[in-house]
Amino acid sequence: MPYVTERWPGGMLTNFQTIRKSIRRMGQIDKMATDGTFDSISKKERLQFSRERAKLETQFGSMADLSRLPAALFIVDITKEHIAVKEAKRLNIPTFAIVDTNSNPNEVDYAIPANDDASTSIAYITQLMADAIQEGLAERKIDKESQAAEEKETKEDSKHEAEELAEGLKIKGAVSEEDSEKGGGAKRPRKRVTTAKK
Repeated sequence: MPYVTERWPGGMLTNFQTIRKSIRRMGQIDKMATDGTFDSISKKERLQFSRERAKLETQFGSMADLSRLPAALFIVDITKEHIAVKEAKRLNIPTFAIVDTNSNPNEVDYAIPANDDASTSIAYITQLMADAIQEGLAERKIDKESQAAEEKETKEDSKHEAEELAEGLKIKGAVSEEDSEKGGGAKRPRKRVTTAKK
């Protein structure tokens, strides 16, 4: 799951496309290191690329898997991370936050009153949040599997119905052909005889 422990980069949510470019750049440098491009460049360029990679890793390493805007945000200290709160509010992303006595609980959607300075309270609440998220993901997976099974059953049922209908039409067509053969073929229409008046 993506997370930010360093300083919140301004525009992480509101300027998400630029952040994605930085993450892609990190992937490009990794690819250069594996495909042998580093062997063909000078030592100075290698050093520059490795420094750039380290800087990007510090800022965006934890968000390498983030391909779209998050559905929700969990914030520990909303006074310190006020930029994250403002960006989430601008994009209508729901926010869950640990709110201490020195913070305004009206700035977030779901406030958790607790001490945001003590490591034990942060660790306890974060663990509870992580367990709840894992439970929700497991339930979503079960729902998707059951929904896929139901769709498969309905497709099979409709396929069987279509096959039965097709067989019924074939039988009906065969019976009508037999009737026409017994009756000596199709009846010809009578010729209308008209007499001219004198």
